[in-house]
Amino acid sequence: MKKEVKNILWVSCLLLLGGFTGNTSASTEMNKPAADFTLKSLSGKNLKLSEYAGNVVLLNFWASWCTPCRQEMPLLNNLYNKYEKLGFVILGVNVEEQTDKARSYLADRPVDFSILFDDKNMVSKQYNVIAMPTTVLIDRNGNMRYLHQGYKPGDEKKYRKMIKKLIRE
Repeated sequence: MKKEVKNILWVSCLLLLGGFTGNTSASTEMNKPAADFTLKSLSGKNLKLSEYAGNVVLLNFWASWCTPCRQEMPLLNNLYNKYEKLGFVILGVNVEEQTDKARSYLADRPVDFSILFDDKNMVSKQYNVIAMPTTVLIDRNGNMRYLHQGYKPGDEKKYRKMIKKLIRE
């Protein structure tokens, strides 16, 4: 990862840890087509976003060094297990240039959803990721509907509400 991008992400992560006294996470509603991409997965297979058309997709951009990301990961796994049978998919997009730490983290704390590696930050740039973690919800028609930057305890309730709404559509 380029040094300036990593610094921005690091500062964002620090802000979310409490260095900022304002709202540490924010959701935005939107309705625009999600940019398609292909990334290598933890299993070694290439996965393409458009392969999940017809499902509600949650993209979660994360890094192993980000404490809020690590806090959020098991909660995302619970959401995935609860709604997977209803056409819900999570793609965890790791943004680290060196994937070793992410792989080590996942070896100790595995998740049931797919993990992808954006080691060149191409997808992160497409989605204008400026905070860690960043979560994007995509509807069954391939449109980005919600963008959520940051994580604080309780945000998973917002995700659940958004996911249920998109599954019902």
